[in-house]
Amino acid sequence: MPYSFHSHSGQFCKHAVGLLEDVVKEASDQGFEIYGLTEHAPRYRAKDLYPEEVDTSVEGLMSQFEAFLNEAHRLRNAYTSSLSLLVGLETEYISPLDIDGLSKLLDSHKGRIDYIIGSVHHVNGIPIDFDSNTYRRCLDSIPLPTHVTDPIHTDQEHERLGVFLDMYFDAQFELLSRFQPELIGHVDLCRLYTPDLRLHAYSRAWNKLERNVKFAVAYGALFEVNAAAFRKGWRTAYPGDDVAQLIILCGGRFALSDDSHGPHAVGQNYGRTRDYLMHIRVRELWALERTEAPNTGGRYTRPVREVQAFLYSGADYGPLAQRHGTLSVRPPFRDFTI
Repeated sequence: MPYSFHSHSGQFCKHAVGLLEDVVKEASDQGFEIYGLTEHAPRYRAKDLYPEEVDTSVEGLMSQFEAFLNEAHRLRNAYTSSLSLLVGLETEYISPLDIDGLSKLLDSHKGRIDYIIGSVHHVNGIPIDFDSNTYRRCLDSIPLPTHVTDPIHTDQEHERLGVFLDMYFDAQFELLSRFQPELIGHVDLCRLYTPDLRLHAYSRAWNKLERNVKFAVAYGALFEVNAAAFRKGWRTAYPGDDVAQLIILCGGRFALSDDSHGPHAVGQNYGRTRDYLMHIRVRELWALERTEAPNTGGRYTRPVREVQAFLYSGADYGPLAQRHGTLSVRPPFRDFTI
């Protein structure tokens, strides 16, 4: 049966909708066996609040996160007979304050946070996935690299994009190094608004990505196959086919996520995601389960190979197809060889 390890609710995330229990109930009704509850970690500067958070404070974000943990553990107990719930969080990395804050947060809630999703949503202190105008503002804020001596006759867009990608993958590497997240979240979110961008065209950034992938593989992380890219207009899930092939070549393992932002998006586009996984020749998926022994990050989950049935089911997945009209025809992905 399906799994997901990445979700949000309007109760604890202003850009999502619905109560957390509505999300859990929908997952239970659809027959999910494991569902991960992963609201965003708090942010620590007023300047990092989003426009929809004008009535919120930094202190309010911390209280909101603690309320999330309390509700998530209540739901875990309430739904234990029908659904295994894991309680996690999705990281933020905007400034060093987020790294220090996350370290303290994990220490203060030891044993209550099963796993973390290592995600980067900002570059140069600016959101990269809020809207296209904010992404454009982020790119414009990136200084030209020092090797550019003739800015007038240089392709400034290409050069700035290269530095942007370098900054993104360096921030990602710091998260991996500091916290060893169990799940790597939408690893190529950096090209949300440029889905056809081939990252290997930027050799420095590609080398940094390969460093990150190899590091994550070495300590045992899973890479999420995130179905939300389809509702963002992509022809693939995250990661795109070039990054997915790199992960495969490096021995990486994949886990399934819907990245739902409300009950309406639970399991959304899982049929298309399965077609994509089969197209890129992923032969197995992995899940997380709680364990009594701590992992490399000091939390109590481990990866298990459990969900091949999702890939090899002959028809679109049960109630998911009925609710979401999932596709049975693969989109025309380009072939890619590293």
